[in-house]
Amino acid sequence: MVSAPGRPGRPVAAASGRQVKLGAYVTFQDCTWQVAAVAGASVTLVGEDGQTASVLASFLFADPAFTVMGSPATGVQPWGLLESVPERERERALAWQRHIRETETGLPGGPGSMGMPRPEYDPQHTSMAEREQAKADELAQLGWPKVSRATVRRMRARYHGQGLWGLIPRRKPSSATGQADERVVAAILEALRRQRGRSKGTLKGLRELTGQILADTHGPGTVPAPPPSTFNRLARVLADPLEHPGRPARTATAAPVRPFTPTVALRPGELVQIDTTRLDVMAISEDGRAVRPELTIALEVATRSVVAAVLREEGTKAVDAALLLAEMAVPHPARPGWPDHLRLAHAAVPYDRLLALDDRLEQAAARPVVVPETIVVDRGRVFVSTAFLAACETLGVSVQPAPPRSPAAKGAVERTFGSINTLFAQHVAGYTGPHVLARGEAVEDEARFTVVQLQELLDEWITACWQHRPHDGLRHPVLPKAALAPNEMWGALLGASGYVPLPLAGADYLELLPVRWHPVTGRGIRINHRTYDHALLNEHRGRPSPAGAGGKWEVHLNPHDVRQIYIRLPDGHLHEIPWIHRDHVHAPMSETTWRHIRTALNRRAGREAHEAALAEAADQVLRRARPTTAAQPAPPKTTPGTHTGKTALQTAGHQAAVGRYEAEAEDSLDALEARAQAEARDDVSADEPGTHPLPVTGALTLYDADQEAELW
Repeated sequence: MVSAPGRPGRPVAAASGRQVKLGAYVTFQDCTWQVAAVAGASVTLVGEDGQTASVLASFLFADPAFTVMGSPATGVQPWGLLESVPERERERALAWQRHIRETETGLPGGPGSMGMPRPEYDPQHTSMAEREQAKADELAQLGWPKVSRATVRRMRARYHGQGLWGLIPRRKPSSATGQADERVVAAILEALRRQRGRSKGTLKGLRELTGQILADTHGPGTVPAPPPSTFNRLARVLADPLEHPGRPARTATAAPVRPFTPTVALRPGELVQIDTTRLDVMAISEDGRAVRPELTIALEVATRSVVAAVLREEGTKAVDAALLLAEMAVPHPARPGWPDHLRLAHAAVPYDRLLALDDRLEQAAARPVVVPETIVVDRGRVFVSTAFLAACETLGVSVQPAPPRSPAAKGAVERTFGSINTLFAQHVAGYTGPHVLARGEAVEDEARFTVVQLQELLDEWITACWQHRPHDGLRHPVLPKAALAPNEMWGALLGASGYVPLPLAGADYLELLPVRWHPVTGRGIRINHRTYDHALLNEHRGRPSPAGAGGKWEVHLNPHDVRQIYIRLPDGHLHEIPWIHRDHVHAPMSETTWRHIRTALNRRAGREAHEAALAEAADQVLRRARPTTAAQPAPPKTTPGTHTGKTALQTAGHQAAVGRYEAEAEDSLDALEARAQAEARDDVSADEPGTHPLPVTGALTLYDADQEAELW
């Protein structure tokens, strides 16, 4: 006991179970001391060697090694464990606690409680042995079975050693394997060890392997295999949860499962995760086929914002990942026709202050602009390519490959893909579903959008929905019930981290394109049977490059738009060199489309592939790939040489134009221009031979290649 200040002689409890009084022996700083004096809040201690020390009571009790010899064990009672005990046993333990306190102190409530002790339990007139015997006789009269003085003494010892929890009856824990033969248990463990890391089988196959192990170890028939029901129970008990035959094989690992550590980013751009997956939507490719495009996104972890998203018809290339960097570092322009509330001026950000720093934000969409510091990627060849790493080095970005077999390293972007499929893809025509069982019968026929159109829809959905939708991962620890939207979190973090614009010009985008090395010949530059030529190459034809290896010139090519290339001339700048047939193609044409057309034309027997034919065929493919309201009739077949004065290609284009103009008269700008030219001709009569009458409402004149060539 420690005397209360101002009230001498009135003992108070210093701590639960820690009674300090004169003459008591205590352990303090790993030494044994005897309490010599208690004065107010100070305690005087005398050591075994006669050394004295005066310490504050609070300092004495705070020592982790402090104990009072002969006192019950200290600590808080495990009330959580007591709640799991049956109510009857819990009430019996509480009753034992009252009886033990009365036996030791004379009062059921323990030291400091009110009341007078009963004569048989008065510590001033009875010994401990007498009180123990009196308590045993009392409990026996109350109907407690098998209670003796030894029982009371044993319960007192358990109470002093473990507290209230020591008064709970102990039952011998049953073995998980029950009474199974130890040899069978060892054989099952050996069978599980042999199956670790291999393809998963069934419990029946595991039982056969266990029987073989028993026969090899103890001899055939010595130890019989347990029945299937018993074996299945033992296998479930002994197998690791990740190695159970019913679990997927990929989840099993020999290494211990590490604790989950969430990825934390405290400022915009501190951590960006990039990944690629197939979008669950069928789109129309540039050659008219139904394809599932690949989606590559960059997720900013601090705000959960999709700062960049790129859809590609086929495999994503290194240039796509490199351009993704530039897309997230510059403002996204608001598309024509978007409502005003999708502009950055209407977002929950300090727009006026941002506009003073970067005037490009005036026409920007309501999406964050971040300069990434660290990018987390997987080990795919696209993200470890030379082009992507060089682009990151140019922008000062650190690339961090995710550790192998660590799906949680990019958990945020992986979860975002699922959200995109749930919130966006399932509402788009041509949705394939998450797996084959959820897929419709004719998904390919439902495709209505090209990859370019689907990209426009995705960009608008990200700006209108994703960036303004509350995200469960954006919660402050102080306000856990308030979920913020990505744009709201961006605006909040801007006040703490600020905004530093990264000025990127058009030349910077060209520098991010893949590099090739080609000579400049008298015909220009030849790449995959395409010829690129311009007057800028006149003084460099046939001459070696002063800087390139082997005399070749540095050429930058966008594989998704091969209509032009960019060559670095001696002045150090990149100059655009067009394809000589670029005017024939009225939409960007990718390398994939070019290979498809070239392969199709090469199959024609007895005909040499020609660049003009390829260019015209490419234009027709891109026109057919556009979505229409009605089906287009197939162009009639023609025989070369049927029309005098025109080539076979012109004849085919003439007949194709007839079918196209009859089906859709107002869908082509070229058709409208041809119609205007035909209506302006007054010298052509409908009755003249060799001419065609002007169609009635909704029709256009036939395609005339000679007349169209004069307009180019």
